[in-house]
Parts: sequence; C-alpha cells; structure tokens
Amino acid sequence: MKENMLDVLMYLFQSDMDQDIDAEPDRESIQTELLAAGFPSQEVRQAFDWLDGLVERRSVPLPPANPGSCRIYVQTEQARLDVDCRGFLLSLEQSGILDLETRERVIDRVMALKTDDIDLHQLKWIVLMVLLNQPGQEEAYTWMEGLIFDEVPHCLH
Repeated sequence: MKENMLDVLMYLFQSDMDQDIDAEPDRESIQTELLAAGFPSQEVRQAFDWLDGLVERRSVPLPPANPGSCRIYVQTEQARLDVDCRGFLLSLEQSGILDLETRERVIDRVMALKTDDIDLHQLKWIVLMVLLNQPGQEEAYTWMEGLIFDEVPHCLH
C-alpha cells in the first residue's frame, strides 16, 4: 500500500467525522491507530507536522489585501495546482466560501504537502481541513463538506 501524507490526513479527518466522541484522543493513540491501519510512520509524522503548521499559521495574521486584486500564482504554485484547481479556488472565493485570508491558508497548506501535484478531489479535502480550523467559517465548512460528499447541487442560486 503506497500511501502519502494527504491520504493519512484524509483518513484522519474521515475517521474523526465518523466518530462522535466527546473526549479528544491524544496524539499517541491516534498515531498508534494510523500505524495499525497500515500507514507508514514517516507519512504519519509528516501528517502531524502538516496539522501543526495549520494550527500555527491560524494565529499569524496575513497582511490585508486589496479586495479588487487578482491572485497571481508563482511557478511553483502553478506546478502544484493545475488550472482546474486554481479555477476551483477562484470560484470558491467568488462565491464567498473562501475569503482572501483563507484562500492563502489553503495555498500555504497545499505547498506544505510532500507531493508534486494536487488533484481537485484532494484540494477539496484541503479546503475542508483549513475551513475546519478557521474560527467563524462554520457555514463555509458545512457547504464544503456537502460538496465533497455530493450533497450540494452543482448550481447554487
């Protein structure tokens, strides 16, 4: 089984969603569960580092951006995020699901992954994980969760 760090994150996130637990398990028990599920220890470590980075960056304010500005992706970002992914981020931003700050956090977390490129399905999961960790983004999170699980119609009115 060739798993990458994003597979570990998606597994963690899905298993957390499936469980209705009041007490949060400690990091060690989660790592044990992931290793028992067959994930390589290096990928598990990288997934926890990725999550730590998500939490750390949440407290770092981003400089204000001009609302009328257009995001230009640098070459490394373009290599990681294809046209479909960049278009998806733009559509989320235009529909109000992502604001400028949250979009930048998503891009930051994409760039922190140890992979060459991200497909649209994976990007949706990353957006969901970032929204979950952003205070005040509950409605956007719910919409994104529905989109991932095909509960939201493709055309919003």
